[in-house]
Amino acid sequence: MSRVHPVDIVHHQASGQLSIGWSDGLQASMSAHALRCACRCAACVKLRRDGLGPTSPATTRMTELHPVGEFGLQLCFDDGHDRGIYPWPYLRELSSTLASEARP
Repeated sequence: MSRVHPVDIVHHQASGQLSIGWSDGLQASMSAHALRCACRCAACVKLRRDGLGPTSPATTRMTELHPVGEFGLQLCFDDGHDRGIYPWPYLRELSSTLASEARP
C-alpha cells in the first residue's frame, strides 16, 4: 500500500486558508488560525502542557510556507511564530479532521 501524499498545495493569502489535495482524493482547506493552534513545536507543546494554549486570534494569517524536504511544511504566521514544522502525516490528519467537522 502506498503512502498518501499531497498532490496540490495552495496558500490562499486573501482568505488565510491553506488548501491541500491528497493522492487519495481528499481536498481540504485549513485556516491559518486552526493551523497555528495545532502547532506541535516544542514551545507550543509546553504551553499546552502548562494549560496555556497556544492561542491565536481568528485573524491570524500565514505569511510564508516553506517545504521541508519530503518531510512536510514549515508555516510562518503574522504573530512572528515560525518554528512549527507540519509533517505530511500530521497535515493529512488535520485535513481529515477538518473535512469531518465540515460535513453536515
